[in-house]
Amino acid sequence: MSVSDAIPALLVMADGTPYHGWSFGAIGTAIGEVVFNTGMTGYQEVITDPSYCGQMVVFTYPELGNTGVNSEDEESNQPQVRGVIARNICNRPSNWRSTQSLPNYLKQHQIPGIYGIDTRNLTRRIRSLGAMNGGISTSILDEAELLELVLAAPSMKGLNLVREVTTPTVYEWSDPTTDLWEFNPDTGTSSSESFTVVAIDFGVKRNILRRLASYGCRIIIVPANTSAEEILKYNPDGIFLSNGPGDPATVIEGIETTKKLLSTHKPMFGICMGHQIIGHALGAETFKLKFGHRGLNHPAGLQQQRVEITSQNHSFAIDPNSLPANAVEISHLNLNDRTVAGLRHKSLPVFSVQYHPEASPGPHDADYLFEQFVQAMRVGRQ
Repeated sequence: MSVSDAIPALLVMADGTPYHGWSFGAIGTAIGEVVFNTGMTGYQEVITDPSYCGQMVVFTYPELGNTGVNSEDEESNQPQVRGVIARNICNRPSNWRSTQSLPNYLKQHQIPGIYGIDTRNLTRRIRSLGAMNGGISTSILDEAELLELVLAAPSMKGLNLVREVTTPTVYEWSDPTTDLWEFNPDTGTSSSESFTVVAIDFGVKRNILRRLASYGCRIIIVPANTSAEEILKYNPDGIFLSNGPGDPATVIEGIETTKKLLSTHKPMFGICMGHQIIGHALGAETFKLKFGHRGLNHPAGLQQQRVEITSQNHSFAIDPNSLPANAVEISHLNLNDRTVAGLRHKSLPVFSVQYHPEASPGPHDADYLFEQFVQAMRVGRQ
């Protein structure tokens, strides 16, 4: 795309700061919470991650789109972000797996993007002032007019977005990580064991399901509002609580269901939103982080004095002072800011982490957590 062909675009932040750039992706206007991701790779997984529903992502890596897009790297069946913000974009990708350029992919799915702005300045602003709403538009280039729309949009705090991304129907998943990408030869795929896991879908990523399947699990995915009674009809060996978007405190049905499921003493594993839901079910509270954790190299500390490099994407965290000390212990901390990154119940086979052990994209340091879940189900059968 030459400069003469480029379509002007405008980004306005809720504090009134404007950024003038050029359009890529769909033409139109989008409003959402503006957050930044520091990963150097994995933009397609980020864009299709349901946990980003309601948000517009600033990618701090300076050029986006070099490897194009392909169907295998999608974490859901469509992009989930409201918009994409980049410094530079690549219209002509070069990668053996690419089937489409990123700009064309966003156009196909009606997702607007803006490039040619100072993303370093924007990221520093978010770090200083906190994540805030913003608007991208190709049709509204008047800063005051676009700001008015931005200020009228609801805040992420108090917003239930799980309803927008959860599955409407029950379905099963059996596809493991493909042999080409399998990095752990000790997964349970060669075992004759099979464990039935009911996964409560708050916005689940596909690679989580692949990792569970790779460890020998038969997975039944149910909507977020499924009752404990309905879940137990499947006679699961274990229950998984997925990642998801929005404010966890608003997912009342999921919290109430989890409270009831805790009384069954079945193994339970939560990731991200699932971790926060388990925290709420145990009586804890969550709070909104200033600008959240989004990247591929966040250090998380273990009780065994080891450090995992982890993939993270979340806006909220559990308040450690609200945890019932007699029932639960903190198993991991985010070593950047000491927020709670993992929980373990003291008497029940229940544990959770705030980060993403399925690592899509990201490091594989925490893949062992899936094996721990399987081991808990193995013990539960005895």
